Amino acid sequence: MKPPFTLTFTAQAHDIDIMGHVNNAVWVQWMEALATAHWEAVAAPEHQAKYAWVVTRHEIDYRGNIVEGERVTGETFIPEGPSGARFVRRMDFRNDAGKILVSARTTWAMVDIASQRLMRVPPDVAAPFWDEAE
Repeated sequence: MKPPFTLTFTAQAHDIDIMGHVNNAVWVQWMEALATAHWEAVAAPEHQAKYAWVVTRHEIDYRGNIVEGERVTGETFIPEGPSGARFVRRMDFRNDAGKILVSARTTWAMVDIASQRLMRVPPDVAAPFWDEAE
């Protein structure tokens, strides 16, 4: 497994719900932002131009929350190789004390941008994200 990719998020006023903390929908937006940033940081430019990803499943555990001005560090990694068009991605969001507040297992499917059809994840696309030797 490759090392986790990380990105920090700070809760803004528009992220806060009636309960006074980050809305669950915002956590999902941060998951997409984290996955997208990982893709853009690691994938070859020719792969980024040719392929896109769509979520097919989210499994999310909410264990805590933050309020406006607080921050979390999201980390993501790919725990196993692709299965056809699908790739499972793990994500954890930790507060500054290191406590996991939100944990997710998401399934993403690869789409060929030109045809807008699902496609199998080619080995050269998977390689920068997952260590096949493991």
